[in-house]
Amino acid sequence: MAVATMQRPAMMTNKRGDPGNFGPAHAPQTAHVTAEEFSVYYGGNEAVKKVSMAFPAGKVTAIIGPSGCGKSTLLRAINRMNDLIPGCRTGGRLILDAENIYGPRIDVTALRRRVGMVFQKPNPFPKTVFENVAFGPRIHGVRGRGDLASIVEESLKRAALWDEVKDRLHENALGLSGGQQQRLCIARALAVQPELLLMDEPTSALDPIATDRIEDLIGELRGQYTVIIVTHNMQQAARVSDMTAFMYVGELIEFDSTSKLFTSPSEQKTQDYITGRFG
Repeated sequence: MAVATMQRPAMMTNKRGDPGNFGPAHAPQTAHVTAEEFSVYYGGNEAVKKVSMAFPAGKVTAIIGPSGCGKSTLLRAINRMNDLIPGCRTGGRLILDAENIYGPRIDVTALRRRVGMVFQKPNPFPKTVFENVAFGPRIHGVRGRGDLASIVEESLKRAALWDEVKDRLHENALGLSGGQQQRLCIARALAVQPELLLMDEPTSALDPIATDRIEDLIGELRGQYTVIIVTHNMQQAARVSDMTAFMYVGELIEFDSTSKLFTSPSEQKTQDYITGRFG
């Protein structure tokens, strides 16, 4: 059944200033991550239920839905963070560049280098700004001070933080503001040169000014990285993403270009959620 087009405010333009038309009705694009009937179980509970979708390379995809709908569980499955939860298991396949992330030959450490993660609350190490960003490269064998300095500078620049901390590199990172700490965590993730960046509610603990800086940064990372962001904030999803997935009680209800999903969703449940009838 056709769904009536809804009137939405001007927020529908994303941070690039265009509506981000990258849905199934538009030109084909390369999938970076593909879920094929993918499920995640906590014991006997199926938290993610046979989800099938393809995350396009170089684009920003938002996952929205009410609390407990499985969106963070799906996100964390992409770099196998759920492996740390006792009793967690998966079904189906989750493909990264033609290789099953849950295949028997996967090196999880190498996978997590390719797939960076930024969490809901800033979690800098109780070390200097420099050592926070240099931590990952050191783990992966970079030892030269000059090489590390170059990586730290480049990563902080990509995270739009260099100008604010270049004279504070050897100060404790815990002295930074909340927004600066979150951008530092993004710089730390970028320092190991990932292909994907996963962001789980990255601005929920930040004030509006810091949130705006992070959203601008997500726009700047578009094209350089595949970004997947979980957010409760539908306006944020509309501003920053090219594609949006709506999940409900573990199921993928709808996945389309952000502009289409927010203005003319195909599913009644999607319309009910984005118009505030539940959630």
